[in-house]
Amino acid sequence: MLVKQILKNKAGGVVTIAPEASLADAAELLAARRIGAVIVSDDGKTVRGILSERDIVRELGKRGTGCLTDRVDAVMTRQIYGCAPEDKADNVLDTMTKRRFRHMPVMDGSQMVGVISIGDVVAARLSELQLEKDALTGMIMGY
Repeated sequence: MLVKQILKNKAGGVVTIAPEASLADAAELLAARRIGAVIVSDDGKTVRGILSERDIVRELGKRGTGCLTDRVDAVMTRQIYGCAPEDKADNVLDTMTKRRFRHMPVMDGSQMVGVISIGDVVAARLSELQLEKDALTGMIMGY
């Protein structure tokens, strides 16, 4: 399965936050949208970074609630690993697992066209495996 097929099945869009927003704003956005990470972007298409629940919790653990007034761009992860719509889902899953992150922007050149989570990739893979199982069962049973 390709990344673009996973994106096609996703509802909503890419949730972004401005780099100058506060960590409190980001936490509120994550909670309201029930998501685990938000893309940091000035324009909704260019990725400057990513901020995850883990990033916020890490800062809270180090410094307490005083960090909630910090800007998102002071805490965000700047080294971003993206994928392309034509990439294979298995390769993306491998990268996410090895690098230990759960969200990846999907890039078409320098423009972000979506975001996939490890949950999206696992669900797509499970669906693919179920289709294969059903096809094999049909062949064995003769229908």
